[in-house]
Amino acid sequence: MMRVRPPAVAGMFYPGDADELRQMIQACFGRARAVSGLRPKALIVPHAGYVYSGPVAASAYALLESLRSVIRRVILLGPVHRVWVPGLALPGVGAFATPLGTIPLDQAAIARIADLPQVEVSAAAHAQEHSLEVHLPFLQSVLGNFDLVPLAVGEASAEEVAEVLDRLWGGEETLIVVSSDLSHFLPHQDAERTDHATAQAILKLDSHLDGQQACGAYPINGLMLAAKRHGLAAHLLDLRNSGDTVGDHRRVVGYGAFALTETMREAVHAI
Repeated sequence: MMRVRPPAVAGMFYPGDADELRQMIQACFGRARAVSGLRPKALIVPHAGYVYSGPVAASAYALLESLRSVIRRVILLGPVHRVWVPGLALPGVGAFATPLGTIPLDQAAIARIADLPQVEVSAAAHAQEHSLEVHLPFLQSVLGNFDLVPLAVGEASAEEVAEVLDRLWGGEETLIVVSSDLSHFLPHQDAERTDHATAQAILKLDSHLDGQQACGAYPINGLMLAAKRHGLAAHLLDLRNSGDTVGDHRRVVGYGAFALTETMREAVHAI
């Protein structure tokens, strides 16, 4: 019998009821900043509760609607928050479930990285981790049938992450999603300055971010290194913080949405 990782943060980070969840996702798309004309190979998307970062995330996921019949595999990387791992962890299950249904894991793709020393299996790292789970309902809303490769990332070097991505790169059927928030718990104006600098670094494909700039610095750095190798261009889609989306400016968390495309002809969206 196939083992399924059940939703851990449904009812907390997003609604646990399927109808309410669909309505909230549509509301997030309604509050997203519209960007068109980009065909992403990779996305960087925030992972807070939908009331906080959902509209920013939606600005990235809206780009996938035109690729609904194209994308068949999603490589999803996010930082660990509860159980530390020294590299990248697979969950050791056959599928992930959300209130919107079940997503099968791509076992053939997983087999291609299983021999790498930085890759391990850790069900514990995935069991309560929200950084991957919160993206799944968005992906289910904008894509058709797809398989998933979920990787919880601990202390992995940019080269270690990039090596995994290179093996899984594929063609237009494969999308890479890196989950990360930006600065944490700064006053609103300080967060704006810090996140602006981080966004500029990402647009330059800088692979030396640290945890103060982004909680997903390790997977972002690996994506930046792989992006350079594959000739991707980075585009800023949205840059806000929880003070912008919810209203409390005293201690905010920064959220950025970025798309990376395989053509250098598309103009980089600067702030």
